[in-house]
Order: sequence, then C-alpha cells, then structure tokens
Amino acid sequence: MAQAKPKPSKEKQLKEAETVVEAAPLKTAEPVEVKAAEPTAKAGKRSAKAVKATEEKHAKEVRKTVAKDEPKPKQAAKPRSKLERAGKKYREVAKLIDKAKDYPLAEALELAAKTSPTKFDGSIELHVNLGVDPKQADQNVRDSVVLPAGTGKSLRVAALAEDDAESKAAGADISGADKIFAALDKEEIAFDVLVATPSMMPKLGKYARLLGPRGLMPNPKSGTVTQNVAEAVKQAKAGKVEYRVDQHGIIHLAIGKASFGGDKLNQNAQAVLSSIRAAKPASLKGIYIKSIYVSSTMGPSISVETASRS
Repeated sequence: MAQAKPKPSKEKQLKEAETVVEAAPLKTAEPVEVKAAEPTAKAGKRSAKAVKATEEKHAKEVRKTVAKDEPKPKQAAKPRSKLERAGKKYREVAKLIDKAKDYPLAEALELAAKTSPTKFDGSIELHVNLGVDPKQADQNVRDSVVLPAGTGKSLRVAALAEDDAESKAAGADISGADKIFAALDKEEIAFDVLVATPSMMPKLGKYARLLGPRGLMPNPKSGTVTQNVAEAVKQAKAGKVEYRVDQHGIIHLAIGKASFGGDKLNQNAQAVLSSIRAAKPASLKGIYIKSIYVSSTMGPSISVETASRS
C-alpha cells in the first residue's frame, strides 16, 4: 500500500510563489496613439474661422432639436366674459342695455321685449331674488296667480271629476276618469295641467312617479285639487301660473310673450309681484325682495330699480 506524500509546509509554499512571480515577465501598457489635430488653412473651408463657424452652426441645430423635443409649458387662456362668448345677435341687443342702471319696471319690460334676439316669439321672464331661507318650511314661498293678460300659451287641461259634463262645459280638453287613467297606464301624457277632486287623488297615487317629476301632479296649494273643478279649469285656461322659490331663494316665472307689448307685460308683472308680496313669511327678518331682473328667452337681463321692488 502506497504511502501518502506529506504536505509542504507554509514557508515552503510562500518561497515557491515568490519564485514564480519573479520569473514571470512584466507586461507593459501598449502606447496610445495620439491623433494630431488637423492642420488649418489660412483661408477656405479648413480655415480656423470657417471651422469655428461650422461648429457654432452644428451646436445651434442641436439646441433647436432639443428645444423642439421638450414640451412647451401651456399658457393659461385669458377668461372671456359672457358677452364675449355670446353670439352676434346677443351682442347687438346687449348694447341697448345700460348694465350700470336700474330701470323702472314698465321700461325694463319694454326693453326686454325689444332686445329679444330669437326669431320665434320668445317668453319674457321675471326673476325675483328673495331674502328667504327655502330650507325653513315657513319660508318656502309658493303660490299661484292668474295673469290678467294670459300666458300667451294654449294650455291643454285635463279634469278628473265625478261630473264630466261640468268640466267639459268649463273648457276642459280631456275629461273622464277611465280615459285619463287608460292613457296614464300607457305613460301617455296629452295635457299641460291636470285638475282633480279630492276623492280622485287616491287613484292618482300610483302615477306619482310619472306626473311628479313633470310638475303635473295636482296639488291643493296650486289650486289644482279642488271641489270646484269647473272654476279651476277656467282659471287654468285664463292663464293661471304657479311659482315657487328654488334652493337659492329665487323665483323664476314666465309672464308672457315678447309680442304682448309693454302694457300687457306690466299688468302680468304687477299681478305676480303683488302675489309675492302677499306671500311674505311672517317669520322673515330683514329685506324680503332683494332684487328683480327681467329678460327675454336667450336675451340679456335687465335690472329693475329699487322703487319697483317694494
């Protein structure tokens, strides 16, 4: 059996390694070839001046490329006023109104009819800003009024009553419970005003989702739920309108057509303002009627002077 060779000592291993290092040839770094600068000429493309100009031109093109790739910061657009955004006809009629002036009611209504920019016979609207809090139940101003000169619209009135003959004689366009309920079952609405007696209201309950959002559900406050159906039909045909403050405490109501003229519009406006004054909440403290504006359909607004508001 062969005997294993003894391992060399550490001192012997270090001496052998030193011998190998001393015997190995040293590698020197290869010489780097330095490229000499191209000689320049006194004149021509290779002159110092021409070379400098070429370098500057190249640097300029590089800067243009970088600038083109970088996104340009967006400049905020200058906000335009409502008058600047409006159409040509609106701007023309708006010149007739002095925005710094409060007009008397009669003059404001005549001017509103004159500044109607539409080709059709537009409505004249009354906007009354009240100092009420609509969230308070006793300050939720709501009422109805019969316009002396009418609304200028031909309203279709439906009547739900036990006596169909009476409502027909009063001028109802649609009458008869069976006929009206059959149309409502099909979700067909062929009327603008619905008048009903209190006994008919329970039967209308299932149509509340159909009539309510359209403002057609009869209501005692608006006078469309009454025992005297014939009188309610006559008033609706004569031009009875309902008004109510919105969530900002403003009443918006159409009081006639631009073709009515100043006198008829003034009669209707005075009737509405008298009704609004009479509906003033007893709990209200401070100013009741804060401002009044009149305007035509798609036309500029006109401020009414303080004397006409009280």
